[in-house]
Amino acid sequence: MPRPAALSLFASLSAWMAPAIAQAAPATEPVAPPTSEPEAAPPGEPAPAESPDETKAPPGWTPADASAGEGAATPTTTEGGATLDAGANVDAGAPPTATTSGETTTTTRTGREPLSKRKHLKWIKRWAPEPRTFEGGIYLGVLFPSRNLELFEADIELPDQGFRRYDRAAFDIGGRVGFYPIRHFGFELEGGAMPTQAEDTRTTLWTVRGQFVGQVGLWSVVPFALVGVGGLGVASDRIAVGNDVDPALHFGLGVKAYLSRYTMLRLDLRDNITSKRGVGRGATNSFEILLGFSVVLGRKKDVDAKARPPEPTKDPDRDGDGVLDFYDKCPDEPGPKPSGCPAPGDRDADGFMDPDDKCPDEPGIAPDGCPDKDADQDGILVPDDKCPTEPETKNGFEDGDGCPDGIPTEVEQFEGTLEGVFFDFGADTLREESKATLDKAAEILSKHPSVKVEISGHTDAIGGREANMNLSQRRADAVKRYLVDKGIKPEQIETRGAGPDEPIDSNKSNAGRAKNRRIEFRVLR
Repeated sequence: MPRPAALSLFASLSAWMAPAIAQAAPATEPVAPPTSEPEAAPPGEPAPAESPDETKAPPGWTPADASAGEGAATPTTTEGGATLDAGANVDAGAPPTATTSGETTTTTRTGREPLSKRKHLKWIKRWAPEPRTFEGGIYLGVLFPSRNLELFEADIELPDQGFRRYDRAAFDIGGRVGFYPIRHFGFELEGGAMPTQAEDTRTTLWTVRGQFVGQVGLWSVVPFALVGVGGLGVASDRIAVGNDVDPALHFGLGVKAYLSRYTMLRLDLRDNITSKRGVGRGATNSFEILLGFSVVLGRKKDVDAKARPPEPTKDPDRDGDGVLDFYDKCPDEPGPKPSGCPAPGDRDADGFMDPDDKCPDEPGIAPDGCPDKDADQDGILVPDDKCPTEPETKNGFEDGDGCPDGIPTEVEQFEGTLEGVFFDFGADTLREESKATLDKAAEILSKHPSVKVEISGHTDAIGGREANMNLSQRRADAVKRYLVDKGIKPEQIETRGAGPDEPIDSNKSNAGRAKNRRIEFRVLR
């Protein structure tokens, strides 16, 4: 079937289905309740008295209702602002009830009860899928056969062994039945025929298949996905393509629209996977669009119930202060009119009234009524300041705790020239006898990880200044590497190369030059 013809077919189907879709809109007219006629008394006997339940007027009934005639609509009532009608839902077989002032009155019904139209629910939730239901129906659509469909009766005496291409579009008609044990899952069987042509020769494609359906069964409009297997075949004269059938895998997406308790529209978009022309050449795809109409059986048989009368309401006043909650700005705290709020107070007695106090439960100071977070003016705020009334001693030892302290004695003994550290001549290689001193320094620094030190290297004045500056920096870095290898954090140590610029003795004697070649430690404050 050519594509223009397929589009015309779908336009016709849409026009045919329009009246059914219109039924999906929520009904706006109330439904008259069922009535029953009293049985006539036998001749010669007085008419039996009506029971109190049968003579009692329903809530909301007025004499005008009696004059409205047999076909008059049941008046609606409101409860909490919501309109109720005769569409309330009750279990099958349960007698309808009307509630008045806390008492329940049972109204006797006679005859067959009508099924509920569930008008109290919005349409989108009214006909959501239910478990243990059956669906059965027909579908119309279009199949777009693959141009390399391996579906023909092979004959080596024919050109291309009898292969012919099918029309690009084939009319699709069939039927399906399905069972849904739960609202989100079911399985279906389908059979269909697709009359078409193979190079201007009439043929009929056909299919028989089964599928599993998973769906979002929460609303009257139900998206779904499916996967299944079956057979795709052809039936025709040998002069066309003969008779053949191939296994087929299919999957797809779609949507259902439940129009009423019993009816449903359905749209499927599918991909059929079958053998590709030629032995061992893999698979090919034939796409399919289906529009169907189905009947739903097995829904719960609920019945309409009479609307309940509205419960008396009155303006609430939870705190009992005489200001109704609608107007009360503090509905849970009693207070005078007009706001209904208690007079402002000063809970923490700091001189700032609670509405203006940003910390109403803590005494504070200007400008916001909150306590001063840095009373000792040491730059460390509460709660980080462990000594909020005593300023921190900035000495390089635990300067972040906010408390006054002194540098530990064992750290102080290392300040200045670090005796016992030696290097090879003209190099930055530590000599073996230096390790005892550096191991002791590493032990002390590991006990006090908050202490940061500067290691500076110094040389004598022999040689060029730039060479000495470089050598002194490398020696300071060598000491740092040794300490880091012993577990000291790199950020705890800084290094500096001073070269010959900071002598502590004369460079004119061997003894003086020996003193100038040194490593110094300094606590960073």
